[in-house]
Amino acid sequence: MNSPQIEIQIIAVIVAMACAIPGVFLVLRKMALISDAISHAILPGIVIGFFVTQDLNSPLLILLAALTGVITVVLVEFIQKTGLVKEDTAIGLVFPVLFSIGVILISKNANDIHLDVDAVLLGELAFAPFDRFMVEGTDLGPKSLWVMGSILLITISLLLLFFKELKVSTFDAGLSSAIGISPIVMHYGLMSISSITVVGAFDAVGAILVVALMIAPAATAYLLTEDLKKMIGLSLLFGAVSAISGYWVANVLDASISGSIATTLGVIFLIVYLFAPKKGLISVLYRQKQQKIEVSLITFLLHLNRHDEESERHINHLREHINWQEVQARTVLNLAEKNNLIEIKNSVVSLTEKGLTFTEKSLEYIVNNKDEKIEPMKEDFFLFRG
Repeated sequence: MNSPQIEIQIIAVIVAMACAIPGVFLVLRKMALISDAISHAILPGIVIGFFVTQDLNSPLLILLAALTGVITVVLVEFIQKTGLVKEDTAIGLVFPVLFSIGVILISKNANDIHLDVDAVLLGELAFAPFDRFMVEGTDLGPKSLWVMGSILLITISLLLLFFKELKVSTFDAGLSSAIGISPIVMHYGLMSISSITVVGAFDAVGAILVVALMIAPAATAYLLTEDLKKMIGLSLLFGAVSAISGYWVANVLDASISGSIATTLGVIFLIVYLFAPKKGLISVLYRQKQQKIEVSLITFLLHLNRHDEESERHINHLREHINWQEVQARTVLNLAEKNNLIEIKNSVVSLTEKGLTFTEKSLEYIVNNKDEKIEPMKEDFFLFRG
């Protein structure tokens, strides 16, 4: 593995980690689409900055682009607050207009320089090591490494300083205001950091991968934990792993590095989406199946509780009376018997003392349900356990 390969992977990891931190809060605030809007809408800020400085490396480009990102958020919120359109519609109205302004400025005034739409949208990590940071003839490494490394350090520092404020304003804006933390300041501070991160990552990876790195790791982590600190840690981990593995996928397939990293992010999300212990699709489907069985069980027990006649409690009659298929009837019977809720003698089913108590509590729950969950009652009676 040669030096450029190592540098590419380091840059990719740092970009991924820098994007993951603001991405967590964007996902939690249900503002994932705003990252896409910012990543495109800041183009006119970059172009205007270049026209002013005539230098693609000027820090003014980052500042103006970040300002354009904040303006994008302000415009989206202004349109949304009119109540005439929803947030996604407002985003769809604002960022194409700003992005188009940037495209027009480039096509009319910047045809003779290396500032084109393809470079901004796609980026190319493979070229990042060749853009060096030189100080008095001394090579200090890739410029992207310094830019994104600085942004990552600033982001981490701000996260440590304002973690409590960000947490409170993200989950409860009303409480945030009540205890003296301005949710507006936190909101626009987050938008500013997001804009600066997007701009810094433009030259290395392009806008498309920036959006993927901001949202995919955070969304994946969200499926695994509800703890904010753990979610941030998992987002950083998923971003770093995707960056490295995506690079090697691109190396093997001789494909785009940015495209491979984005694809890897998608594959990791899909795996977690399917197999996450609590929020994964398979887990959700399993719980839905169990809940269906629970409803059938309670229906069955209530039927037994209402009828004392043996003819009404015979296994064959139960299938006919409740109109269940044999498999469903056998599943419910086995579950009830396993949990010692019923006893079967000569194909006649009777409630046990435990079954009678459970049935009465179930009936009380159905009649007097005050938005309380039934899970504690299931725990008390050890339902679905061995």
